[in-house]
Amino acid sequence: MDCKEERVDMRNHTAEDIKKMQETNKLVFQLNHTMPMSEEYSDLLQKIFGNIGEGSFVSAPIQGTCFDEVKIGNNVFVNSNCLFMSRGGITIKDNVQIASNCQLLSNNHDFYDRQILTCKPVVIEEGAWIGAGATIMPGIRVGKNAIVGACSVVTHDVPDCAVVVGSPAKVIKTLDKDKFKTE
Repeated sequence: MDCKEERVDMRNHTAEDIKKMQETNKLVFQLNHTMPMSEEYSDLLQKIFGNIGEGSFVSAPIQGTCFDEVKIGNNVFVNSNCLFMSRGGITIKDNVQIASNCQLLSNNHDFYDRQILTCKPVVIEEGAWIGAGATIMPGIRVGKNAIVGACSVVTHDVPDCAVVVGSPAKVIKTLDKDKFKTE
């Protein structure tokens, strides 16, 4: 995905930035200790993410930063222990499945000045499936109906209907786009 990199100097956090981070951390702690599927749990998901689609569910515990930069479509399932490093923005489109222990990273550190975050958005297209323990690096687009195998590290865009595995992830198969169930 061709996207512009944003650079953020972490030495320049304002008191307002710090307060927002503290409030988010409290909400995440509360979510991680709340009964799933309860009204309180649903309310906390909405407060933390702000933009979560109908029929979508994120299973605790979660970890991360900048959850307000995450956009979750309809009928998305994110299993437990997912890490959202979201400063660069993360978009998860409709009908995506994300297994346990995945890392969605839209920010990293500059090689030479570690106080600088380098941020690029991550986009996971409709119907994609991210296997357990997979890592999606900054600036990556995972294509429509693609599959990312368990424990894969995705460092390049994944084409629509591709199956990728490994570290770094490589295409091992392309699925027949005409065989997918449509609504």
